[in-house]
Amino acid sequence: MGAGVIKSGGGGGRRGRRRGKSAVMAEINVTPFVDVMLVLLIIFMVAAPLMTVGVPVELPKTAASSLPTEQEEPLTVTLTLDGIMMIQNTEIQPSEMIAKLRAIAAERQDDKVFLRADGAIPYEQVVQVMGALNAGGFRNIGLVTDTGGPRLDGSDG
Repeated sequence: MGAGVIKSGGGGGRRGRRRGKSAVMAEINVTPFVDVMLVLLIIFMVAAPLMTVGVPVELPKTAASSLPTEQEEPLTVTLTLDGIMMIQNTEIQPSEMIAKLRAIAAERQDDKVFLRADGAIPYEQVVQVMGALNAGGFRNIGLVTDTGGPRLDGSDG
């Protein structure tokens, strides 16, 4: 990993031999570096799965209830094919949606909202509602779908 020296010597026989001028070799020998890196790669590839194994522990039994997974009921916005817009179970007008969402966001702790839209609604309308949700203070938007639909490979799920 260092620079070497190349001797350039002239001269013919024994008598005329002089010390030759030395030129610095500008090439770096990377073979030892590659060897060390491959060994380290193999060590980490073997050691990484061993670090993720958990320690088996039998936890004690208790009468305490588990912690709730959701602190609040998730907010749901629904768009029907008829053009009806609903927050939870309350129908609203599109013009008052952002004001209502801002009022709801001020009272809630998290910004999670689920958007349920009919599959036949144009994409543009769904994106406009997502923009209104964002403007209303909800940045964490989840799109609700049904399972078992067709897959991209052409088979039915």
